[in-house]
Amino acid sequence: MLNVLLNTVSVTGDNKQRIILKDIIFELEDGNIYTILGKNGSGKSTLLKSLTGLLDNRFYSVNGKVIYNEKDILPLDKDELQKIRKNEIKYVFQDAVNSFDHLKTFRYYFDLISKNQKSIDEQLEFFLLPDSKTLFKMYPYEVSGGMAQRISLILTLLAKPKIIFLDEPTSGIDAPIVNLLLIRLRKFVNEGNLVLMVTQDIELAKNASSKIALLSDGTLYKFTSPEEFFYLNPLRAEL
Repeated sequence: MLNVLLNTVSVTGDNKQRIILKDIIFELEDGNIYTILGKNGSGKSTLLKSLTGLLDNRFYSVNGKVIYNEKDILPLDKDELQKIRKNEIKYVFQDAVNSFDHLKTFRYYFDLISKNQKSIDEQLEFFLLPDSKTLFKMYPYEVSGGMAQRISLILTLLAKPKIIFLDEPTSGIDAPIVNLLLIRLRKFVNEGNLVLMVTQDIELAKNASSKIALLSDGTLYKFTSPEEFFYLNPLRAEL
């Protein structure tokens, strides 16, 4: 479970501080896929990064609390936060290619995460990727953005976190791969975990989500069921 109470998220520029997110309050429960919908530039990625201290504190200021395992994780030091991001709360970024070191082959990343070759091979085959013998010799700059997203998701699943944060997970993949993504995400939450994703993809939100909320004008509106969000909520017109 994750409880979020962000009073403000601010950015500093030209010696001025500007509030970009405010009054962000929500609670996430295990066993669910939560989706935050919003237009491009609405602050979705910023919100996602603010939850585990990923924003550059030279430019951003986060005022509030993020409670995970009954502890506010925002005041934790760098090492403690890195441990949580490594083992408990994993990210799959939209720009997945650049989340890898281009001087390292993919073998480096898989060796860090798992020694279970059978599980690795099964995941690669499921997501229609090259076999490990081929992929492990490749560098991040040799794959497409969509392939990098799938590889990043596989590495995330192999790490067995409790929470996955997804930033525009369908931006670089086509419809058949989206279906594979949904199968794996549902399996992940059915095992007692939770997913939070931010996206502009309305069809993904409809098909994947347990609850949906809208991020607009710097604030997050209440999470509701997909049925209520799309058929009863007047705010949907903003998408």
